[in-house]
Amino acid sequence: MTEARKRIVVLISGRGSNMAALVDAAKAPDYPGEVVAVLSDKPDAAGLVFAAEAGIETAAFPRKAYGSKAEHEAAFVAAIDHAQPDLVCLAGFMRVLSADFVTRYAGRLINIHPSLLPKFPGLDTHARAIEAGETRHGCTVHFVTKEVDAGPVVAQAPVPVEPDDTPETLASRVLMEEHKLYPKAVATVLRNLSRNVIR
Repeated sequence: MTEARKRIVVLISGRGSNMAALVDAAKAPDYPGEVVAVLSDKPDAAGLVFAAEAGIETAAFPRKAYGSKAEHEAAFVAAIDHAQPDLVCLAGFMRVLSADFVTRYAGRLINIHPSLLPKFPGLDTHARAIEAGETRHGCTVHFVTKEVDAGPVVAQAPVPVEPDDTPETLASRVLMEEHKLYPKAVATVLRNLSRNVIR
């Protein structure tokens, strides 16, 4: 008898292309997980449309609808816990999470970042890599901890920086690697998780 596939909740803020890569990867019968909910802080996030069309539960919690960061995060927590995921994946979720949120899902919260961490945490990674004269750039899947972009690394994929690269051309090539790396890294994490779901 095959083991039940583990449950994934994905948080997005925009087009959700890495979320879509996870959904597509989960179509393989031997993939160890499935995306059961997609949540966003932007009601007009294009990724919500993709997820809904794929039959996945969606919800949006716009920041301006809540009186505080704590209330906003509480809405996400309620939706996440309702879905009872084994793993929460950030995929272009453009909000810094509180220490309480990170602690609640410690060891079951991962993110994909467009640089080879620890280099270039934060924003504008592609422009910063070019300005620094880097010859290698790339992406990193890592566990989320209280310090931004500083958690343990799950996997990385390098991308060469070409002499004529712009931030846009470099971003495009890195994104292609993200779409391959994230599903593989998520599968690795899921296969190493215990079956205790988030409640």
